[in-house]
Amino acid sequence: MTDTASLEQRIGHCFRNPSLLEQALTHSSRLQDNPDAADNQRLEFLGDAVLGLVLAEALYSAFPDEREGYLARARSVLAKGEFLAQLARELELPSHILMSDAERAQEGHLRDAALEDSLEALIGAIYLDTDYPTTRDCLLGWFGDIPARLQRRLTQDNPKGRLQEWSQANGMAQPDYTIVDEAGPGHAKEFHAEVAIAGVPQGAGMGTSKKEAEEAAARVAITKLGV
Repeated sequence: MTDTASLEQRIGHCFRNPSLLEQALTHSSRLQDNPDAADNQRLEFLGDAVLGLVLAEALYSAFPDEREGYLARARSVLAKGEFLAQLARELELPSHILMSDAERAQEGHLRDAALEDSLEALIGAIYLDTDYPTTRDCLLGWFGDIPARLQRRLTQDNPKGRLQEWSQANGMAQPDYTIVDEAGPGHAKEFHAEVAIAGVPQGAGMGTSKKEAEEAAARVAITKLGV
């Protein structure tokens, strides 16, 4: 397992039971190389529930005048897979995910699904290692200003458009997207896209369609450029 001290510092929690952290970071594919390993699927299930409660509580407090429908939509936006994957990247989880050599060779540790699952599992692991208040405080630290994060997320629902607006506002060429790889059978293709501005690579992403992969690349670029 990679050195976790820096990761624990970023997430704001030092594990009393390190095996929980290891399990949270263990992708199911790792069992191919290490059949005795415990993957993170059960922790993911638990973390998803804890995340939902933390977001519901935070949104309820942040928007005292909004009705249930708005709060439900806001929670859905902040709990979307691609957003959780972005949050995982901010915490630099990809380099710590444990998976099979074959899966890593296919850049599985960079896929949104693997990052989302690992983040939710990490939440579940922190909850089991501590308690709800401690877990809530960790999550709120990751999210920062909830209303501001929500507004940015709503903007990023059109990441390609937002990136193009930024390029134009800064007098730069419009973003150029390239599908650099595709893998998998016809019914389950995965595409790998890269985006460059003025010839300079700014982000890469994966998706089950070319559009999804390009949008994922644009989100990475938006985060990198602070758009």
